[in-house]
Amino acid sequence: MSADAAILPEDPALLKAMIAVLQAENARMSATIRAHDQLVQTLRLRIAKLKKQAFGKSSEKVEREIEQLELALEDLLIAAAEGDTTPAAEDEAAPAAPAGATAGRKPRRRPRVSDATPRERRELDPGPCCPDCGGELRPVGEDVSEILDMVVAQLKVLEIARPKKSCRRCEKMVQAPAPSRPIPGSMASAALLAYVLVSKFDDHLPLYRLAEIFARMGADIPDSTLVDWCGRAMKVLKPLIDRIEAEIMASDLLHADDTPIRVLDRSLRDRGLGKGVKKGRIWAYVRDQRPWAGTAPPGAVYRFAPDWKEEHVHEHLQKTEGILQADGYKGYAKLYDPGPDGAVQLREAACWAHLRRDFHDIWTSTGSAIAREALDRIGALYDIERSITGQPADVRRTTRQELSNPKVEAFRAWSEQQLTRIPGKGDLARAFRYGLSRWPSFCLFLADGRVAIDNNPAERALRPIGIGRKNWLFAGADTGAETLARAMTIIETAKMNGLDPQAYLADVLDRINDHMINRIDELLPWNWAPRTAPQAKAA
Repeated sequence: MSADAAILPEDPALLKAMIAVLQAENARMSATIRAHDQLVQTLRLRIAKLKKQAFGKSSEKVEREIEQLELALEDLLIAAAEGDTTPAAEDEAAPAAPAGATAGRKPRRRPRVSDATPRERRELDPGPCCPDCGGELRPVGEDVSEILDMVVAQLKVLEIARPKKSCRRCEKMVQAPAPSRPIPGSMASAALLAYVLVSKFDDHLPLYRLAEIFARMGADIPDSTLVDWCGRAMKVLKPLIDRIEAEIMASDLLHADDTPIRVLDRSLRDRGLGKGVKKGRIWAYVRDQRPWAGTAPPGAVYRFAPDWKEEHVHEHLQKTEGILQADGYKGYAKLYDPGPDGAVQLREAACWAHLRRDFHDIWTSTGSAIAREALDRIGALYDIERSITGQPADVRRTTRQELSNPKVEAFRAWSEQQLTRIPGKGDLARAFRYGLSRWPSFCLFLADGRVAIDNNPAERALRPIGIGRKNWLFAGADTGAETLARAMTIIETAKMNGLDPQAYLADVLDRINDHMINRIDELLPWNWAPRTAPQAKAA
């Protein structure tokens, strides 16, 4: 009998009163849970709607509201999990919950753990003898469950001792040379610098939080020192980042997109203009040939500009020729215009996902049957695309000519027909005109198997900026935003090539100062290979 049961009163009347109180409390808690569930669903719908709006005309206010709602939703879900007493549904090896215990709950996806993750086996052996009769036990099998554990990060001090020795014969002093450091004269090792860079620019931890983390580990590292480490480490990596930029921007097929970023501008505040914050832009230029089995490795280049003027993209793309897949930003227009000799620097490939979002917003807000049919027609094109992802360019082109081309032509004819039937100034008409006015660009993917149906690679490349904005309100200055762009170039390119950015940067920072500059390409993410133990020892 439990201790709680032992203290229950024996008087039936008191027991009934206690049951009534518990029932009332249970009803109150149930009502609270239902209210939380309704609020969670409301927030989810609101977030989804705002995300759709954000894909249209860019709005910093909309993006900030999305971020705040997502944080509020996260807090609600944590609170709901705190009050949940049912067993976890994520572990396949966990005992089954009682029937009906998890009714109405969405099962959680089990965490995925890489095969490369270290494993430690702990065997709970019942012993050699039976606890009841003392007989000898024999193995008949085993049950194995998994628990994901955390090995806490730890700082350590590497003492580099270089004994001095004197020759007994000639009295010559002999001492091993000091190893080079990523930052001369600094205490930071390559591994520590890599951790700081990835924490700040990939995990988006402000440096003052990193300083607090290091203090818990036993090292008081001033914020100013962390700032210096970041800046000087980025200077060491500059030749490598420059090579990544040169390689990617020389591609004949690029995806491009941009997103706003708030930048602190003290000159505005000094002149009494607002809060001293301006809106800059981060552009992402992506090479990704994996969807059509191309041989060039993937990579992303990020560039900062203090405003949204077209001159910036012209400077970014001045050495790029071929095809540019992007949205309808007017700054690209001159790059598509024929030159004096009739040749064009870049051909435009439009994004069907942008067009689809216009119709989706109309359908969700008005229930328009025409918008719904547009979504179905575009969806049929995406069904074909899913079947040819990863196929060679010639296979993709042949399939598109056979299957997609008739659907695209039918969509064009249907769009022109709808424009004669609907009000000319409505959102639906604007969506149709957006597609028809740039129709050759929307059809380019049919003629070239390398061209994607949409610009999603560039949009995915900009997601880290959106995540970062949840942790920092603005970049410290234009120079800070430029450093952010360069750091993301090397980190995101490493990730696109399947590398752990922290392990990659730790190795590169450890080697780059002793590496021959004419062999810098060996350290590019798509060429890099970690040093073996003998190589590291020799270095």
